[in-house]
Amino acid sequence: MATWKTLLLQDSASPLMEQLAFFHDHTLMILVIITTLVGQMMGSMLINKFTHRFLLDGQLIEMIWTILPAITLIFIALPSLRLLYILDEVNNPSITIKAIGHQWYWSYEYSDFKSVEFDSYMIPTNELKPFNFRLLDVDNRTVIPFETQVRLLVSAADVIHSWTIPSLGVKIDGTPGRLNQVSLSINRTGLFFGQCSEICGANHSFMPIVIESISPTFFIKWINSINN
Repeated sequence: MATWKTLLLQDSASPLMEQLAFFHDHTLMILVIITTLVGQMMGSMLINKFTHRFLLDGQLIEMIWTILPAITLIFIALPSLRLLYILDEVNNPSITIKAIGHQWYWSYEYSDFKSVEFDSYMIPTNELKPFNFRLLDVDNRTVIPFETQVRLLVSAADVIHSWTIPSLGVKIDGTPGRLNQVSLSINRTGLFFGQCSEICGANHSFMPIVIESISPTFFIKWINSINN
C-alpha cells in the first residue's frame, strides 16, 4: 500500500491543485483507453490466424489512424492550456509575501505589514520534538490565512532555488536578480510541507518549506504579536 501511495499525487489543499489532480486523472484515463485498445488489437492479431485483406493497406485505415491521435491530442491539449493560464493568473491578492532563497534556508517578508520578516531554517535532528518531522520541519513557519488570495514573490540571493509545495500545486523558481510571482489560495487549515526543488548545492535537501494555514482572525493576532 505504501508503494502504491507514492505513485499518487498529494491530497489537494488549494483550488489549483484540485484542477491539476482532475487533469492528471483525465489524461490518465485517455492513456488507459489507448493502452487497452492497442493491447487488445495486438493480442487479437497474434491469436487470430486469419488476416483481413483490406486491413493491411488502404487509405481509409490510414486516415483513421492519423485523425484519431490528432483528436486525442486536442482532448489533452485544451485542458492543459486552460490550466497553464489559470496557474499564471494573479487576481487581486489580499496579501503579498516575498520568499528569498539562500544557501541553505528561506527568508520571508510580509510586504503589507511593517517589520514582519524572518528567516526559516530546518530544525536539526538533535533538536527535534516528538511532534516534529525530521528534515521537513522549520523553526519559523510561514503563516497564511486560509481562503485568502495570496501573491508570492520569489527570488534568490545566491543561486537558483525553487519554492515548492506539492499539496498546493505551487512550484516556482527563485532566480538571483529577478522576481517571479505566483498566486495561491488554501481552502483548509493545516500544515503543508515542501522543499527546494532545484539542485542548489551541498545542503540542497536541507532547506524545507512549511506553510501553516490558519483562520484570518488568528492571522491578524499573529501579525500583531510579531509587531509588538
